Amino acid sequence: MPPSEIGLKGWGGVCALDDVSAEKKPLLMLGLPKGSLEESTKNLFAKAGWKITTSSRSYKPAIDDPQLDGRFVRAQEVSRYVEHGFFDCGLTGLDWVRENESDVVEVCDLIYSKASAQKSRWVLCVPEASTVQRAEDLAGKRVATELVGTVKRYFAAKKIPVEIEFSWGATEVKVPDLVDAIVDITETGSSLRANKLRIVDTLLETNTKLIANKASWADPAKRRKIETIALLLRGALEAESKVGLKMNAPKKSLDAILAAIPALRNPTISPLSNADWIALETIIDESVAREIIPQLKELGAEGIVEYPLNKVVY
Repeated sequence: MPPSEIGLKGWGGVCALDDVSAEKKPLLMLGLPKGSLEESTKNLFAKAGWKITTSSRSYKPAIDDPQLDGRFVRAQEVSRYVEHGFFDCGLTGLDWVRENESDVVEVCDLIYSKASAQKSRWVLCVPEASTVQRAEDLAGKRVATELVGTVKRYFAAKKIPVEIEFSWGATEVKVPDLVDAIVDITETGSSLRANKLRIVDTLLETNTKLIANKASWADPAKRRKIETIALLLRGALEAESKVGLKMNAPKKSLDAILAAIPALRNPTISPLSNADWIALETIIDESVAREIIPQLKELGAEGIVEYPLNKVVY
């Protein structure tokens, strides 16, 4: 289906393509995940330098960049719309790219979620009391999941005959009364443990990715903009675990201070009007700042300032 025929009207109640064709068309149409990732995605873009705002229940955001327009759609659908050309690029999980078997460019990993900065896993689970110990033990049984295509391919590759049914949600509560096993997504496993479920196997590790339409990626202007978005989003994520640190210190203590600081790169050192003192600035992991600052004080540093970062670009 050509891009001109692809609109989102009727797909989740989103506006049609015609809505964005008036006047000057932006360089990129961006697909953004609606739902659990929506707020964390808007926060990430804000740190990267783009303000994305939406009204209540709106699928069409306002982006403070004339080169960008976008739509919020379910993450499950983003890769299909990117592949077919309605979106030039978009953010969605690797799991949905694989589930939809979408032919897209995987530009970069963006490991974040609504709760943490770690990858998630799609896992095959059974009740703790189940006799099932491996996937082969489920031959002839019923499995519920939202990731139907991926799960079918998993069992087919192992030549295990099972019945796969689509789950609309609350998948954990369906075993053992409705199905024999489930395949569900987890970050920490806490929800599975709370529902007395045991993991039998991991089917797929997943995280958010920035993906691009192949034709858009081949367009030099569009590719340059997509690469800029990727660079700044990665920089915003990198900055989340780091802080800036600056201080004044006696020059005689410089070697000891440099030895104490686990710097991202060599610190910036500048002279002060007092020739016996220097100014020093660096970036460190936030988790070690509480240990480093008292050491710096003991080494004679003064005016120590810790400050947050929006982006760290390598």
